[in-house]
Amino acid sequence: MNDNVILSVDGLSKTFRLPLKQQKLEGGNKVKLAVDNISFTANRGEIFGLLGPNGAGKTTTLRMLATLIKPDSGDAVIDGVSVVRDPSGVRGRIGFLTSELKLEDFFTPNYLFDFFSGLHGVPEDVRDSRKRALFARFGIDKFAEVKLGNLSTGMKQKVSIVVSVVHDPDFIIFDEPTNGLDVLTAKTVTDYLSELRAEGKSIILSTHIFSLAEKLCDRVGVIIDGRLVALDSLAALTKGRPLEDVFFELYAEAKGGVS
Repeated sequence: MNDNVILSVDGLSKTFRLPLKQQKLEGGNKVKLAVDNISFTANRGEIFGLLGPNGAGKTTTLRMLATLIKPDSGDAVIDGVSVVRDPSGVRGRIGFLTSELKLEDFFTPNYLFDFFSGLHGVPEDVRDSRKRALFARFGIDKFAEVKLGNLSTGMKQKVSIVVSVVHDPDFIIFDEPTNGLDVLTAKTVTDYLSELRAEGKSIILSTHIFSLAEKLCDRVGVIIDGRLVALDSLAALTKGRPLEDVFFELYAEAKGGVS
């Protein structure tokens, strides 16, 4: 692997068996090809955006990278470690923020940070130092002993972010990190992603929000119906045009001219 490449994805595919109700919606098909032979690379110190509509295969791709589900075929190598051959080695190297991370309402931010730090083997002195810094950065310190069930949606998202990076990983996966957030909390999250890149972290970001991709991403892959239909730097892909316009042209082409 090129020294500048931290992620190499080679032919990832994933098929799911559909529940009976969904089979009717899918024209009687019993299975759905969620990700179809996707390949791409991501470089160190960049934000790589995976852009596509809901149901395009973004989350499935990221869940395979995070080793939460196994690909049917293909592989991905993160910082020299294969998600297929050494999933536990991958988990120790990455942070993963997803809307599917459900934190129990009766736990406090303080408890959760300590718990996840313990899972990653973070020494207590390092844990406490990172907790002070991250809690202050996101304004969690005032709510450290408040149960999650009594926190706002935005504050819960901030807690989810900090517990995802307790171990200070160099490679971080963010799946739709600003979904459902108010504008102030969304700005806090996007500012933090920019800070991580400035620190040299490598980030994979999935989103369907064009303005977020335009603001943050160095390179973009466009995924539609499980297939990667475009992959380039943001500047080369858009050529000065709005990303939204470029995306809908790609979408219409992928759908056979139907926009």
